[in-house]
Formats: sequence, C-alpha cells, structure tokens
Amino acid sequence: MIRFSHINKRYPNGHEALKDVTFDIEAGEMVFLAGHSGAGKSTLFKLLTRIERPTSGQLFIDQQNITRLSDSKTPMLRREIGVIFQDHKLLMDRTVFDNVALPLIVIGMPHDEIKKRVRAALGKVGLSGKESQKPITLSGGEQQRVGIARAVINRPNILLADEPTGNLDEALSNEIIDIFADFNQVGVTVMIATHDLRQVERLNKRTLHLEQGELIGDYQRSPVSQGGDND
Repeated sequence: MIRFSHINKRYPNGHEALKDVTFDIEAGEMVFLAGHSGAGKSTLFKLLTRIERPTSGQLFIDQQNITRLSDSKTPMLRREIGVIFQDHKLLMDRTVFDNVALPLIVIGMPHDEIKKRVRAALGKVGLSGKESQKPITLSGGEQQRVGIARAVINRPNILLADEPTGNLDEALSNEIIDIFADFNQVGVTVMIATHDLRQVERLNKRTLHLEQGELIGDYQRSPVSQGGDND
C-alpha cells in the first residue's frame, strides 16, 4: 500500500528533514510513527499527501509512484487519503454538518448523498445529532471527532493522523485512538504520528521511530528502553 524507498528531503536552507528513509506498510495495517519534535514526522506526512516532494528517492501508494504523479492527478490521490490534525482545523463559524460536508461540497456531490454520508460519518465517531451545532460549543474531544468524520467522509483507503491526542486527557485519548482502530478493523490503512507511548503500548501495533530525519527503529512494540517520545 505505502512504500518509501531511500527517501531524502532537504530544504533550501540545507536542513535534512528525512535521510534515506525506507519502509513498507501493507494495506490494512495500523502503524504508529514515533519521534520527537523535528524528527521528520510531519514532513513524512506532507510527502504522502504531495504537499511537498522528496529531494530524492521513490514513494509509492497502491503501487503508483507518486513522485512522478502529475499535478492534475494530485486531487484524485488526496481523495484516497484522510488527514486528521492535532488542532482540528475546523471552521468555527460553520456548523458541524458544514465542516464534515466540505470535502464533498468541493467535488460537487449531490446534496442528498452529502446528507447521507455526513450522518453516517458522524455516527461512526459518536456525534449523531450534533449536525447543527457549532464546533466552538463542543469539547476538545468532540472537535477532534468532527475532524475525523471530515477525514473519512470520502471513504479513503488511508488515514493519516498527526498528533491527534496531543491536547486530550488519557480517557479521551483512548477513545480517539480506538476510533482509528475501528476504522483499521474494516480495512483502512492507518498511520498515526504520536508522542504518546502509552497508546503505542496499549494497542501493541507496529511502530516506526524517526530521529533527526532517520528511521532508527521498526518494531512491533515501542519499549521505553528503545527511546521514548513522551514529552
């Protein structure tokens, strides 16, 4: 499903964000991406969504080399990838319905189909009946759920979550990560960038560990002795 082959990313100022990174993620796998701030996690996600491009190396998604993908085909690629951010990136002056529906409105989907998909997505994240509320009236955990619903509204094959529990307490963190695990159970490939070793150990999923742009670990469980990231 995802293959990084000797990926390097060097910025114009000389900073090497990723150095010879190589790994494969199978379709339907759930993987944690660990590493301190500046380790290269966000850069890796930006390459996957083609916000940025690698300096060298090859990047494949579903056997397609996206380093050679034309700009005209990038929007279609992005519909296959749902992205969840730590800060939600919600439109606070719009309703929950409008926030979740936005990706479908952009592609011109009929309104009746949008309504059906929004309600289904909100149901999957435990927010049924919240369609008419404004995000500002919701808790932090509920706002994150809105972000997840928006990310899955296009029924993507891949979910990328960048520190999705960074501002949540332990109980809410468990609930959010469990939502991702539920999507993974139905075949969605999930990749979560996190500092939260407790979640990594609780789910016992494969972990890729980045440090200063290098992949220094690829293991099933992330023991503290191998270099934790709990800030």
